[in-house]
Amino acid sequence: MLTTASYLDKVHAIWIGQMAAATMGFQFEHTTASRKWVSDYPDLMKFSTVDDDWYYEMVAIRAFERYGIDMSVQQLGKQWLQNSCGSWGSSEQARLLMERGIDPDSAGHPKYNKLWFTIGPQFSSDVYGALAPGLPNTAAKMARKYAHINGYAEGADGAVFVSGMISIGFTEKDPRVIVRKAAKLISPESPYRQCIDLVIRLADEGKTARQVFDAVEDRWHIEYPATNNAVANGGIVATSVWFGQGDFLKTVNLAFGAADFTDADCNSANAASVIGAMHGMKAIPANLVTQFHDRIKGDSLGSVALTPAVDETISGLAKRTVALGLQVLKKNGAKLSGDALSIPVQESLTQPAELFKLADLTRYWNPDWKLERAGFGGAGGGMPGIRGITWLDKDVLATYPRDEIRGVILERSLKIDHQKTLSFSAGVDQGRAWQLNVYIDNDQVLDKIIEGTQPAVSWQHITVDLGDYQGKTVNIRLYQRVLIDGKEAGDAYWKDLAIL
Repeated sequence: MLTTASYLDKVHAIWIGQMAAATMGFQFEHTTASRKWVSDYPDLMKFSTVDDDWYYEMVAIRAFERYGIDMSVQQLGKQWLQNSCGSWGSSEQARLLMERGIDPDSAGHPKYNKLWFTIGPQFSSDVYGALAPGLPNTAAKMARKYAHINGYAEGADGAVFVSGMISIGFTEKDPRVIVRKAAKLISPESPYRQCIDLVIRLADEGKTARQVFDAVEDRWHIEYPATNNAVANGGIVATSVWFGQGDFLKTVNLAFGAADFTDADCNSANAASVIGAMHGMKAIPANLVTQFHDRIKGDSLGSVALTPAVDETISGLAKRTVALGLQVLKKNGAKLSGDALSIPVQESLTQPAELFKLADLTRYWNPDWKLERAGFGGAGGGMPGIRGITWLDKDVLATYPRDEIRGVILERSLKIDHQKTLSFSAGVDQGRAWQLNVYIDNDQVLDKIIEGTQPAVSWQHITVDLGDYQGKTVNIRLYQRVLIDGKEAGDAYWKDLAIL
């Protein structure tokens, strides 16, 4: 049984818990992990500063108040633009895309958003769990729907998992059960679910938190090199909750010390929200609560000015969340008798798989060609200097290899009839280089270094004579190789690939 007073207390703890955890954890974001116990803020606080970890959730509350609890993704997108959401990562990409006229429901899709697999939806999904206590399927449905504004597949799976854990935390007090039940919301086909399953399996085998963290990083951070990727960071959140024993400081310190070069502040904030849902305000150390003086303030995030600037109470935000949550509960069969809420607690149901592979990008670029061995990379997310990322920008496909030894391949087979020329443009960023190899069957017909000498992308127009292959069915392979002596590797850009 949940009372309205305890519901408000837990929602208050979700808001303030994530603010406290992230403020403590900023010092470990995208850098080396903590090796000491952290129990206070690095500096004396006078209020909670606005951060994207909770600003997008605050804007979602505004949108629900404006449009109702069944609002569309398009309506949330309007609120995002009105309030200047989208400062970094996939969320910045979403804002820029919506400003360009892309539908909000597509702004997180890989066809448009190059950082679709990163953590933006995950760190802004706490609110959906808060709005649906004991209703993980309802929370997960909202999370999947609204996550598409700034993520897809693995990115949206992170939103489902975190919102599910928070929803379950209102009615379940064993953090291990919370992780298990929230994992069930995601299809076993998903890489995200496979990461959480790895956490659960190793924990069940008796592995320590350190051993689980290392296994997650070794398997999944290699696959997704961006420090703000959703999958490996999601594994860290799950492990921190599992081994944190429901204790706020133990849970967030696990996230701070999990691994080098992760999104430690976001991870600790998500894990802290679960603790808030489980235990309410009594779980948050008093020294962390009092320093905020019940206030959130800020006028910008990065270079983006917030419209309007934020200056409001945390307790008021909690009350507004509960007012909306009571509407969600009523719609889903909950009954209010006096101060007591009777909630028809849901058993977790697995959502249909939402999958996307980098090879699928050619469906939107040039479906005649097959893309192989492309890697996620991580440029544009978390840390500067990562050498490449695979993504699509209108008619330009950017690639970087998953395996730098074997490189990327674009491949197709066809019969050469009247066609005489293979034609395309190959580009590279300034100061970067890659090696282009073209094979027709087993014949290497081109070996060329594509090097960036211009301030913008340098393009070279490439043509290959097909005259010797008339009347033959041939296999054509275009390789991007990146290990070039004395050169800095970078993305390959491809456009106008045709056989004429």
